[in-house]
Amino acid sequence: MDWKLEGSARETESDVLQEQEAILEDTGEDGLSDSFRLLQIDVECEHQEGETLPTGAAVWCSKNVQRKQRHWEKIVAAKKSKRKQEKERRKANRVENSGICPQHSKRFLRSLTKEKLLEAKHSGPRLCIDLSMTHHMSKKELSRLAGQIRRLYGSNKKADRPFWICLTGFATDSPLYEECLRINDGFSSYLLDVTEEDCFSLFPLETLVYLTPDSEHALEDVDLNKVYILGGLVDESIQKKVTFQKAREHSVKTARLPIQEYMVRRKNGKNYHSEILAINQVFDILSTYFETRNWPEALKKGVSSRKGYVLQNSVE
Repeated sequence: MDWKLEGSARETESDVLQEQEAILEDTGEDGLSDSFRLLQIDVECEHQEGETLPTGAAVWCSKNVQRKQRHWEKIVAAKKSKRKQEKERRKANRVENSGICPQHSKRFLRSLTKEKLLEAKHSGPRLCIDLSMTHHMSKKELSRLAGQIRRLYGSNKKADRPFWICLTGFATDSPLYEECLRINDGFSSYLLDVTEEDCFSLFPLETLVYLTPDSEHALEDVDLNKVYILGGLVDESIQKKVTFQKAREHSVKTARLPIQEYMVRRKNGKNYHSEILAINQVFDILSTYFETRNWPEALKKGVSSRKGYVLQNSVE
């Protein structure tokens, strides 16, 4: 008879432990202790409804359940501690990557970004995107250009020393403007200047520097007294010297990125080498140089290996 009672007690304990495991999965950390107390009450009720167990067997079952309960509570505490450590590690990584203190709210960060951009309007370097050549572009080319404008603006927002950006020759009823509104979230709220005026009539000609890969002069520095112009042109037919000729017509100085001075051609299967970059890639180079005053570092940021160029010191 005793072995039957002991077997019944063990089965009861097994059922209770299985129920504890199920509750642990469903409830998680909160309410765990309450669940264990309810399970203990259920065990006592089962003993009262069925055959009365001897006192020794009932005490033995209760002690084992309590021991298992303590064991599970330790597991839950360990998982909770591990979760907390992982959360702190992720927070530390975000801080390291962004360079921003963790206590700053998103509202504060937006305010800080706005303040930096507005400060750049008065004292920072100026960059014009000449959008007066988009009337011959296809819808696909317009969409690509709109995406480049979005990426350029996003990079400028993240910069420690942002540029002030002006979109010139840009009509609000143009297909490009409509495409920017369509694919760029919040485009109408971008902190930049938008004007239908041409960049050549907007600023004194002697302050303008048109950046074009066809120029004979390499850009040596970013001058706060100059206004740099990028041609907003995505042309899959690769018309040559379009921006260079436009600058010459207005007697404006030109310059190219110093790719030839700091980079060399790398052999590739297609024998392809190009210095033509998207406007956001050119901007990444200018922005990085303005912060670091290091052309190799800046060029590495914007010139991908697909262009067929690598830094001189990276060649074996």
